Amino acid sequence: MSQTSLEPKLELGDRLSQLREDERRRALRALLMQPLLYADHPAYRLVKRHIDWLRDWLNSETRWDLRLEADFARLAKTAPEHDDGSRAARPGKRPVDLDFTRRRYALLCLVLAGLERGEMQSTLGRLGKAAMDQSAEPAIQASGLVFELRSQEDRRDLVAVVRLLLNLGVLVRVAGSEDAYIRNETKDVLYDIDRHVLSALLVTRRGPSLVDTLEQPADSLDQRIGAITARFVADTPEARNRELRQRLTERLLDDPVLYYDELDEDERAYLFNQRHAIVQRIQEATGLVPEMRAEGIAMVDPEGDLADQRMPSEGTEGHITLLMAGHLAERLSQDQAQSWTSLHDAYRGWTEQFGRYWKKAAKEPDAGQSFCREAAERLAGLGLARLESDGVCPLPAIARYAVEAPRISRVARLDD
Repeated sequence: MSQTSLEPKLELGDRLSQLREDERRRALRALLMQPLLYADHPAYRLVKRHIDWLRDWLNSETRWDLRLEADFARLAKTAPEHDDGSRAARPGKRPVDLDFTRRRYALLCLVLAGLERGEMQSTLGRLGKAAMDQSAEPAIQASGLVFELRSQEDRRDLVAVVRLLLNLGVLVRVAGSEDAYIRNETKDVLYDIDRHVLSALLVTRRGPSLVDTLEQPADSLDQRIGAITARFVADTPEARNRELRQRLTERLLDDPVLYYDELDEDERAYLFNQRHAIVQRIQEATGLVPEMRAEGIAMVDPEGDLADQRMPSEGTEGHITLLMAGHLAERLSQDQAQSWTSLHDAYRGWTEQFGRYWKKAAKEPDAGQSFCREAAERLAGLGLARLESDGVCPLPAIARYAVEAPRISRVARLDD
C-alpha cells in the first residue's frame, strides 16, 4: 500500500483523537463547575461516554470520587482547606439571595436531617417545625443557635435553605410561594422530595456519628470536619508524594490563586519540584492555562466560564470593587493591612469623584462601611485580598489591577 493512501486515514484518526480529548475536557469542566450534574444537562452524555477515563484521571490526580447514576452524575469534591469562608453558597441568582452565613449552614443541616426522616412530600412549615424542634436540643442550644418561625428573619433564613435545595434538585415545588410564606407563615408551600438526590449530597469518608468513636475524639469544629473527610495514607514515600500531588492539584482546580506561603514545608518543596508537570496535566485535561509567578500559581480560564465568582465590572458594586482593587494594588508594597478607616476615607473620595454615576444607596452618609465590606469580601473570594479584623490585606495577585496615572501624549496642532 502506498504512503499517500495512508494519509487520509491518519488525518481522520487525528481528528477523532482531538474530538475525544475535547469531549473529555468538556465533561470534566462541567463536573468541576457543577458537581451535581443532572441527566438533562448537555454535558451529562459526555460524562457517561467517558466515565472510565474521568474516573481514572480523578483517581490519579485528585482525591475526588465520581458517581454515575441514571439521572445524575455526582463529583464528590471535598474542600482542600476547611477554614475558607470566602465562598459561601448562594441560594439563587437574584440580588436578594444573599450568601449563606454560618447560621444558614447550621439550619441547612437541621433541614436535611428532617428530610432524611420524612416522607416523600413535605411542606415549608413542616420543614421549619422539624428544624425548630431539633434546635431545641441542649447540645445545639449550647452552641448559641436559636431558631424560631415567628420572625420574618427566621423565615427568610429557612426560605434561603429551601431555595438552595430547590436548585440542587432535592426539593421540587408542587404548590405555593416562598415569598408569601416569608410575609405570612400560614401561606405554606408543598414540595416533593427526591430521596435519591438527597442521599448523594453528603460527601464524607466517615459518618459524622462515628467521629466520637475515634481513639482520640475530635473536639473543635475543624477537627470534626477533618475527621469525616480524612483518608488513610500509607506511610511510604510513594503514598505521601501521591497525597501531596493530589492535594495540590485539588487546590489548583478549586482556588483562584495558590500562594506558596499558604503551603506547609512539604507541600511547598513538592510543588517547586513538580509544578510544571502538575499544571501541564491540569491544562491538558481542563484547558486551564497556568500563570506562574514568584508568589504562586493561578490556573486561568480563557473561556471565562469555569468560575462561580468573577471580578464584577458593571453597576455600582462592580465599580466600587474595581476602585478598591486599584487602591489596594497601589499599596501592595507596604506589606500590611489597609485599615477600614483608611478605606472609608478613600470611599468618600470616590463618592465625590464618581458618585453621580452610582445608585442612591451608595451615596448615603454611612454607605461606605457596607459597600467597602462587600467589595473586600468579593476580592477575598477571588484570592486578591485577605480580610483581617482591623482591615484588608492586599495579596500579590491584585497587582494586575494597579492603575497607572493617565498620560497625555503631545499631539501636533493642525496649524503647526
